[in-house]
Amino acid sequence: MKNTGYTMSERIVGRVSRINGPVVEARNIEDAMMMELVYVGEDRLVGEIVKLAGDRAVIQVYEDTTGVAPGENVYGTGTSLSAELGPGLIGTIYDGIQRPLEKIRDLSGTFIDKGLKLPPLDREKSWEFVPLVKEGDSVTGGTIIGTVKETSQIEHRILLPPDVYGTVEEIGRQGSFTLEHPVGMIRSGSDVKEIYMSHTWPIRKARPVAERMSLDVPLLTGQRVIDTLFPIAKGGAVTIPGGFGTGKTMTQQAVAKWCDADIIMYIGCGERGNEMTDVLKEFPGLIDPRTGQSLMERTILIANTSNMPVSAREASIYTGITMAEYYRDQGYHVAVMADSTSRWAEALRELSGRMEEMPAEEGFPAYLPTRIAGFYERAGYMRTLAGREGSVTVIGAVSPPGGDFSEPVTQHTKRYVRCFWALDRHLANARHYPAISWLESYSEYLPDIEHWWESNAGVNWKKNRIEIMDLLQREVRLQQVVKLVGPDALPDSQRFIIEVCTLFKNAFLQQNAFDEIDRYSSVSKQARMLDLILHYYRRGSEVIRRGVTLVKLKRMKILSELAKMKLTIPNEDSERFDRLEMRLDRSLDQLESIHA
Repeated sequence: MKNTGYTMSERIVGRVSRINGPVVEARNIEDAMMMELVYVGEDRLVGEIVKLAGDRAVIQVYEDTTGVAPGENVYGTGTSLSAELGPGLIGTIYDGIQRPLEKIRDLSGTFIDKGLKLPPLDREKSWEFVPLVKEGDSVTGGTIIGTVKETSQIEHRILLPPDVYGTVEEIGRQGSFTLEHPVGMIRSGSDVKEIYMSHTWPIRKARPVAERMSLDVPLLTGQRVIDTLFPIAKGGAVTIPGGFGTGKTMTQQAVAKWCDADIIMYIGCGERGNEMTDVLKEFPGLIDPRTGQSLMERTILIANTSNMPVSAREASIYTGITMAEYYRDQGYHVAVMADSTSRWAEALRELSGRMEEMPAEEGFPAYLPTRIAGFYERAGYMRTLAGREGSVTVIGAVSPPGGDFSEPVTQHTKRYVRCFWALDRHLANARHYPAISWLESYSEYLPDIEHWWESNAGVNWKKNRIEIMDLLQREVRLQQVVKLVGPDALPDSQRFIIEVCTLFKNAFLQQNAFDEIDRYSSVSKQARMLDLILHYYRRGSEVIRRGVTLVKLKRMKILSELAKMKLTIPNEDSERFDRLEMRLDRSLDQLESIHA
């Protein structure tokens, strides 16, 4: 399967003069351009020109360069590094430059042979094409010309490439076609262009849209600490920083499984091989709770582990976001999980060092902020060229060394995202998951999605959220006093705040991913749980003001039911919440009457 010789579209543009790991310098460069896809050496290693100076070029190679020698040819293609987009992406596992890993394994075994090239999409599989346009229709870039059933859940909408427009000269009838069979012809002036079910797009170039829309609909994850305290909007961007073992991958997997996105794009960028193996084994076995089918029927995986070529790690982020934009343009809502952008930044640092560029803070290249911004800015809620609405939501994990959030990648990322889920090592050590800190985390999407929450969870949602966040802040200050003088120095009213916050942390923020009821919380359940805990705080504070001691308040048997409601009350069983609230009021009334 290795390429031997070069095709008519390839031509010799120079010769190798120096090799420094994945960075290759070439001389006698002719007829080449920046960011051009090239093949290096007789093994045809995939590379990209990243610097041109006179007749010399610097090439970033995406494969192992062992064995490449000075004097070997460099072959130009005249195109940019691109992703192939069409039916068959979903359910496939790719490497960083969109090579299908399962097919490569069948050919080369455990390790990828050099120069091995396979088409990203299956050329032999037939798809049942249903046309949506007819001859004589005027079409523009992004028009949906037909559909195929990609999986049991996803209808794949065949898009015209963004740069194609004209009149439909011919369109195929409904029937089975392979990707190599044209399904229509478009006339633009005197030119006639064949249209296929797939096309390519440069991975470093954002796909065009008609309009960027406001972010006023939340991405629901079913995780209470996220949805209620630090929500993210569809089309938004969030970062999850945390040290080793704090649960970044676990949190992303929980969001991938339970969020209400149509498509999941999971990018394993530079993570440990055994961790990525767990993801690849677990994802096919996960069941989509909305359909009962395998989660892989709406998931695309990119596996680029830490032992793969470092330059491919740098490209994997762009490959993933390009495929996400493609499904967005079909009118789908896509969630991109990038795990982790720190490994991607480390790849930039290594490549920059090998190219002898001037380093900035901690050795990272000076353009690190620009690259981070360019990635996260490709998120958004868009009106597509076809007139549909779609979104790309980016959820990027950051692995700061030693859990130090002041390091460059975390700090630069915070500048370009509006939501921050900080993972806390102390919570993780205490087995409190998700280990998202309610003190360091924040979300700037709250004003945008407030109306949606109040329409779907009740008009008190904003007021309740502000009140519980205020209690958590007050509890921190009270805990500092307790550490100095002990809890007995506080009056019952302040000790009660500590008790309510402890109840809130254990009964609301902590969530059991292995429990059938607790692993996912609907909007209505989250709102009722929060309202019930605050109702207990308000009534309890009033009871204490009337002279009832905190000791008596804590002896109420109803509190154990309150603490277990996340495990015992299903999502839509509102009547049980009503009965629990009635029993809570009855217990508090009895306390008051006894004291009176």
